[in-house]
Amino acid sequence: MVHPSEILRPTDAGLYCPPGDFYVDPVRAVDRAVITHGHGDHARAGHSHVLATQETLAIMAERYGEDFAGNVQPAALNETISHNGVDISLHPAGHVLGSAQAAITYKGCRLVVSGDYKRRADATCARFEPVACDVFITEATFGLPVFRHPDDADEIAKLLQSLKTFPDRPHLVGAYALGKAQRVLTLIRAAGYDDPIYYHGAVAKLNALYQRHGIDLGTLIPVAEVEPETLNGKIIIAPPSALSDRWSRRTENPVTAFASGWMRVRARARQRGVSLPLIISDHADWDELTTTIEELHPEEVWVTHGREDALVHWAHSKGMNAQPLSIVGYDDDADE
Repeated sequence: MVHPSEILRPTDAGLYCPPGDFYVDPVRAVDRAVITHGHGDHARAGHSHVLATQETLAIMAERYGEDFAGNVQPAALNETISHNGVDISLHPAGHVLGSAQAAITYKGCRLVVSGDYKRRADATCARFEPVACDVFITEATFGLPVFRHPDDADEIAKLLQSLKTFPDRPHLVGAYALGKAQRVLTLIRAAGYDDPIYYHGAVAKLNALYQRHGIDLGTLIPVAEVEPETLNGKIIIAPPSALSDRWSRRTENPVTAFASGWMRVRARARQRGVSLPLIISDHADWDELTTTIEELHPEEVWVTHGREDALVHWAHSKGMNAQPLSIVGYDDDADE
């Protein structure tokens, strides 16, 4: 069997497949790219050819314009595409709409690039599916034992309880525009909250894209279309950057919430002036990372980014071959 390092190897541009002559989630423009999902640190414009799920291609077109790549090739989940003798298939990653793991198989050896992923259910995207492999290439954004995400419903219950406690105050919820905002909306709806939810203009296009793909977000109203007093006792979804800029002054005495796995770290909440931290993440926590590796039991584990050392150390303690790849260009905070 060919050695895994002959199939995929880290380079300055990202993970490169020499026999296939393509990259997976390259960090700069290349000739051929396989893209796992639409977040900006994994999906960049300017590639000559892009292979991704139809949803990811739609997200990239929405964010970068229809001409974001020279050519695009949509791939269905679990479909196998052969290129230069290399089989490529995409499998659900459970991260955001259209997110996928990339399975790369060559001469009997399979490597799976997780991209960003989580294991828990999410109404906005297909749930993660484990794919048997010789090498599992995983993220480790929350690759420390301290990061154990609580139940999503319990976090949303905190938000709804705050609404009851402070019925005259608007509740401003910071959530990344792609994926997190829409997931928070579906979680709020699943908790039985049917009132209109208000939103910052920065999330409008992606909300609409999710709705076009069949994701029910309920009644949504742009903040710009209402008077400030209308927002008292209401939920407003906005990108994290809006929590501290002039836009937030449209609301009077808001309860400021932030939905992120990083809200487990109290200092981060204090730094952002967040009074209601909501620990809701689109990344696997420590238990999900380790359980996934144990379930797959690959011959090798490679860690692309995040808290690499801790996860590699854990894998070594379990008798596994593991190594950090330390790929520069993926941002742990980009979608959290």
